[in-house]
Amino acid sequence: MVTILKETPKNPITLMGERAGVCWGADIQDKEKNYKRGLECITSGHHRVMEYVNVEMILDGYSARVIREWYTHIGGAPTRLQASTRYINYKEFTYITPPAITGNAEAEKIYKGVMDTIAKACSQLEEDCKIPREDAAMLLPLGMSTKIVDKRNVRNLIEMSHQRLCTRAYWEYRQLMKDIMEALCDYSDEWRYLTEHYFVPKCEVAGYCREKKSCGRKGRRQD
Repeated sequence: MVTILKETPKNPITLMGERAGVCWGADIQDKEKNYKRGLECITSGHHRVMEYVNVEMILDGYSARVIREWYTHIGGAPTRLQASTRYINYKEFTYITPPAITGNAEAEKIYKGVMDTIAKACSQLEEDCKIPREDAAMLLPLGMSTKIVDKRNVRNLIEMSHQRLCTRAYWEYRQLMKDIMEALCDYSDEWRYLTEHYFVPKCEVAGYCREKKSCGRKGRRQD
């Protein structure tokens, strides 16, 4: 689940135009002019103005594995806080089950059995052996669900979408990006415009596929 925090501006395009207007010596008191100026900037490819719009959100219920990948997108000085394995009780942790496993009854039984064993072992280490929670938590798998509070500018988020909406991206990351897009669309009309026009796979940006193993959505450059 993605929760957009109230610190995220409702009118990102208008804010971009206001910031650009300062440097243009323009009238920044007129919101309509600010919106048109912001739209002109981004449609003209002057995307530095996007760095003045921060998105603050809570990402909850995604695997520790996908959040580790999320952290690799560090451009634009994003920051984040993640649920602590020292203080939160993970003796009965929740976890993510890949679609490939849920579609296979035998595989799902094995997967669930391992997760249940880990949860039981964490509980026994803490309660019976008096092992500190931070040490017992070393048993936790990357498939456990976690929660983070994240802040990054919209340019960083859009650049991320180009890579992570690609069919070749990890399935959970694709779903995470789609969840973020849906949450932003619901946040305001200006965010809906940005997500519908700029949150796209990299083949839509380049006009062709750069991947060695293409999904066929776009032709290869050499073709």
